[in-house]
Amino acid sequence: MQHPSDLPGEDRSLRLPVHGSTTTAEDLRVRLVLASDLDGEMIVDASEVESVGQAVLQLLVAARAEADSAGQSFIISNPSPAFVARVAACRLSDAIGLATEEETVQ
Repeated sequence: MQHPSDLPGEDRSLRLPVHGSTTTAEDLRVRLVLASDLDGEMIVDASEVESVGQAVLQLLVAARAEADSAGQSFIISNPSPAFVARVAACRLSDAIGLATEEETVQ
């Protein structure tokens, strides 16, 4: 069986949906599990997020914890202002690995 990264044109990117909800969380869960099986860093693009619900946030917290325990990097790439605001309001910046404004200024 071929490794997913060996497949031509295989899309390994993890892009969060514009509206992350319980409905979209199952697809994200599958993609996070597949990404965790691959070597290297796990990069999640949050640039298009306008709203993100509890189910998606819970998956991201779990994925980061799993990546940490496996020695993989877990990166939230280009987080939208709406994503940053929601994560900060839920006090999940540390759990997700999202740098806060104070950290980026230092």
